[in-house]
Amino acid sequence: MRLFPSPKAALSVHHLAACFNSTSATYKFYWLLAILDALQNQQREISKKQLFASMLSNAWYTVNYFQVSFGPQDLIQSTVRQLKDIEGITIDEQKARIQNRLIQSKNRDTLKLLVHFDNQVPHRFLSPWYPKKNKREIYLLSQSGENQPIYQLYRDKIIVPDSWFEYLTKHIRIIRDYVYWNLSLFLQARNPNVPDIPNKLIKPAMRNTLVKQRKFWDYVIDKNGPVHCIYTGKELYKGQYHVEHFVPYSFVSHDQIWNLIPSDNAFNVSKSNKLPPLEKYFDAFYTLQELAIETYLADRPNEKLLEDYFYIGTDLQQGLSKEKFYDVINPLITIASNNGFEYLY
Repeated sequence: MRLFPSPKAALSVHHLAACFNSTSATYKFYWLLAILDALQNQQREISKKQLFASMLSNAWYTVNYFQVSFGPQDLIQSTVRQLKDIEGITIDEQKARIQNRLIQSKNRDTLKLLVHFDNQVPHRFLSPWYPKKNKREIYLLSQSGENQPIYQLYRDKIIVPDSWFEYLTKHIRIIRDYVYWNLSLFLQARNPNVPDIPNKLIKPAMRNTLVKQRKFWDYVIDKNGPVHCIYTGKELYKGQYHVEHFVPYSFVSHDQIWNLIPSDNAFNVSKSNKLPPLEKYFDAFYTLQELAIETYLADRPNEKLLEDYFYIGTDLQQGLSKEKFYDVINPLITIASNNGFEYLY
């Protein structure tokens, strides 16, 4: 994926592309996303505090909800988690509210965490324009406009020149996609077994409804009578249960039927995104899935949701193998645990 060339010969777009050539942390990705957010609001002169707050608010959902690892050298992940507790912000708060909360905060610990990034990001991002120059030199050269940098760098702010403002705002969508594409590659390399990294970078405007999946389980209950919640043992009747992700949605990032079962309403709310210990719950989970498959194969073998089982390597005509199903679920639970998801106790 490439950036659009600049119609102005003096505008060095190749330097912008080079910013991500050598990265050991996510700082540069989130720094540029923060700049683009400000430019979208027609800001050319942007305070560093606003940009640092924007960086962290952009990473908030990826860190706190999806538990994606940023790598051992990256302080954005640990900073976001600290700020969640310091400021008392929920994991699924809206990005704009998180940013405003951080900008307006007077908490000394919050301010200290924000200022930390001043030594890591603003001048280093300009390295392609000023190779082998130190921090002080980069500040002075950017202010003079030498080499047409993407911004001029000052103690507490940056200023985007007219030429770059015009280019960035004109191509803001493709540039933002370019950043997310590179960020996806960076994070996928550090999370090789975590599914669907690209869709874990932005909080979705709205989660998908589970209407079709509920109808799937309604039919199972219609044909077999009430089923039992695998967690509480409570009898579950049609229309009186929640459709629950066995492996949390915040890890698998999909609504495929092989990972969904009916559960007690109250328990599902309290379970949140915790992991079910397989030694306690897998047998009951498998039995419920097996009942659903046998019911549909007997009466509705062409049910479209049965195709979901294809994605875990299951040929339903040969039945649902308990051993193969476990071999799919067990690594997902293990990897999720390694990424910071907690177990049910």
